[in-house]
Amino acid sequence: MQALTSLTLSHFRSHLRAEMHLDGRPVALFGANGAGKTNILEAVSLFSPGRGIRRASAAEMTRRPEGLGWKLKGVLQTSAQPYEIETWSDEGAARQVRIDGKPANQIALGQICRVVWLVPVMDRLWVEAAEGRRRFLDRIALSFDPAHAEASLTYEKSMRERNKLLKEQVRDPVWYRVLEAQMAASGHRIHMARTHAIEKLLDAQRKAETAFPVAELQLLQSEGEMPQSEAEFVDALAENRSRDLSVGRTLIGPHRSDLLGHYAAKGVAAKDCSTGEQKALLVSLILANARALMQETGAPPLVLLDEVAAHLDANRRQALYDEICALGAQAWMTGTGSELFAELKDRAQMLEVSEDAGISKLSDG
Repeated sequence: MQALTSLTLSHFRSHLRAEMHLDGRPVALFGANGAGKTNILEAVSLFSPGRGIRRASAAEMTRRPEGLGWKLKGVLQTSAQPYEIETWSDEGAARQVRIDGKPANQIALGQICRVVWLVPVMDRLWVEAAEGRRRFLDRIALSFDPAHAEASLTYEKSMRERNKLLKEQVRDPVWYRVLEAQMAASGHRIHMARTHAIEKLLDAQRKAETAFPVAELQLLQSEGEMPQSEAEFVDALAENRSRDLSVGRTLIGPHRSDLLGHYAAKGVAAKDCSTGEQKALLVSLILANARALMQETGAPPLVLLDEVAAHLDANRRQALYDEICALGAQAWMTGTGSELFAELKDRAQMLEVSEDAGISKLSDG
């Protein structure tokens, strides 16, 4: 089991204050546009490592015009024990975390709370630039390995410093060796985490009976093959240095990867599928991610689905809700009207979100 049993938002986005008491069932949030439904999902997403569903900075999350900072507090019930989790930012400072009253880092947070999500901005995943697909895959890899974020930060920092040397046309190899060793170590770890994440998704899809299409996935490099070991990566960076100098940036590594998807039953590239098929493939991958985490950890993750019901017909909505409930996941879903969740009946906690004088109101729907 993994579910939030309480959640409090203070000065977070549009919410001056909001309190929720939850019973572990899926949560369906409905209300008018602008009521703050997605802001609640963003708050839940911050119970995992990273910058949440909007990839926002801590300063961007504070309620305006006050700008006093914000705080989230919740009780996470797991099969092992309950955890009291707090995360906050004081007036634009970096986000902080406390677990059971003790300071903690985000890796520790990721070890006790796994969260996966699907939000409308991801609908263009298959037709946008490769960077978006890398972020999508990295989020999945992070759900399996909370330390993946640290490896990504180390790689990005080392690559920025190496790129600075390249732009300044520094040719002395001594300046590059330490940076390239750091890039090779973290870059190889990133590549392996992504590869393993794809394997787990494919395995979870193969083993499931689902109404959603199976997506074939492939990780490709824009420049040849990714080096298969840390040592090979070090050598490849050194060998490619002269070519990198000519363009002023690093041309090989996991930052040049791309995730390709295919609709397996039709043999059609995801980018060439209809809008509805692309959405169904995304839902399929998020459900596969949740099933794989269930297999690996023994508990389903929290599943965040923003406005997903509006883009599915009644049959697909029924199939989605049935899979969520069969998985035992506390899914957090948003929509403008309660009718979008009719197929859930009493299997979910229905909450109407509204606002009165700056105070968020959540009432049973």
